[in-house]
Amino acid sequence: MPKRVETGTVTSDAASKTRRVEIPRIVRHPKYGRIMHRRTVCHVHDEKNESHMGDLVEIIECRPKSRLKRWELVRIVKKSTAVDVASLRSGARATVLRETAAKAEAAAATGSTAVAEGRST
Repeated sequence: MPKRVETGTVTSDAASKTRRVEIPRIVRHPKYGRIMHRRTVCHVHDEKNESHMGDLVEIIECRPKSRLKRWELVRIVKKSTAVDVASLRSGARATVLRETAAKAEAAAATGSTAVAEGRST
């Protein structure tokens, strides 16, 4: 029997060499006929830790690697374009602190105390 190949999105990359991949699907309710969105969650073995959260990946069935892992990563179809806002904010905060320190050093070198204290005269 051939191994199944699926495409899904990585929703967690917290564990080493393990990814949580969600495969979305659309089904019709058997009685009411309404269209419903469902998802299948697969735990995937990623030997090289190359995929990250938000990536679109292709996975293939394999023998059980652990209690939950029954899939292996084949390739990354599309890398995520999401931006980590927390790291951007911390980088901006560090830049502001460096600029403030540089202004204080320049003011100390010229002997102006008003600029160093942040007052205008």
